[in-house]
Amino acid sequence: MVERQQNLADMNQSEWRTWLADFGAENGFHEELGPDHTALFVQGNSTLIVTFENLDHVFERSESKLPWGFDFVRSRGWSILGLMAHDWTWYRDGNVHDFFDRLRDEGFFAKFEKVVFYGASMGGYAACAFAAAAPGSTVIAISPQATLDRTVASWETRYRKAWVRDFEDRYGYAPDMLQSAQKAYLFYDPLAPLDAMHMALFRGDHINKLKCRFLGHRIASAMQGMGILKPVVEGCVDGSLGPAEFYRLLRNRREFPRYLKDLLLRLDQLNRPGLMVLYCEYVLARRRGPAFRKRLNQARKQLEKR
Repeated sequence: MVERQQNLADMNQSEWRTWLADFGAENGFHEELGPDHTALFVQGNSTLIVTFENLDHVFERSESKLPWGFDFVRSRGWSILGLMAHDWTWYRDGNVHDFFDRLRDEGFFAKFEKVVFYGASMGGYAACAFAAAAPGSTVIAISPQATLDRTVASWETRYRKAWVRDFEDRYGYAPDMLQSAQKAYLFYDPLAPLDAMHMALFRGDHINKLKCRFLGHRIASAMQGMGILKPVVEGCVDGSLGPAEFYRLLRNRREFPRYLKDLLLRLDQLNRPGLMVLYCEYVLARRRGPAFRKRLNQARKQLEKR
């Protein structure tokens, strides 16, 4: 493994993509889905995890140079099908749609006892949308969008580059596509207005909406930083994750620096010095933090002037 990572670290992206194709051919399959998307399948046991992410992120940020959670997924013995977009496409491409149609029609998904679609943000949208190709599947979507169709989500001000994409074609409107899933776990911050508006469009008794207050849009990276992403995914895969267990895991945010700093900024905006004092005292009792010490002193001065 160390030797493999060293060799990959020395490759440019063109060399790496050649290696990726060879790796897929040896362990399952690899397909270029037109100029903008790549699919990599590696055979494991009867549980299949389908992931969605940006190809550049895989090359630049992944130590293994393989799709999200590859080593984690393989350590559980699961099979993995990783879809990689070469740009912010939202997977709105006829080549991708044809690929999932073909896998469905050829009975690829039917070969597995359990099929799980996973993704975050753009990948979360795709996980919900393409779950329709495997009815009865499980979906894990973090901060997903329902659609970027301007006639439906004209209030969405982000992702301008993808607004020109066709969200009315096959696998277009994620809430409708998600109806064929057996179970869906959707994670979002209800205090992030745009994400909360997308979440309101998803409805169904099979959908579990799990609130991640004060984590914003980057919930997946926050979960990873807190060390809870793997147990959350495992709980979703085996169906054991309920609200009580999830919110118990989420308590790890109390020790997560990014969460503590973000909450500090929110309290600044509220201009409530009494609450600021209590919060900073709580944090400083557990860790060092110059920014929290500074805010504590400022808040105490504000209270003295009242």
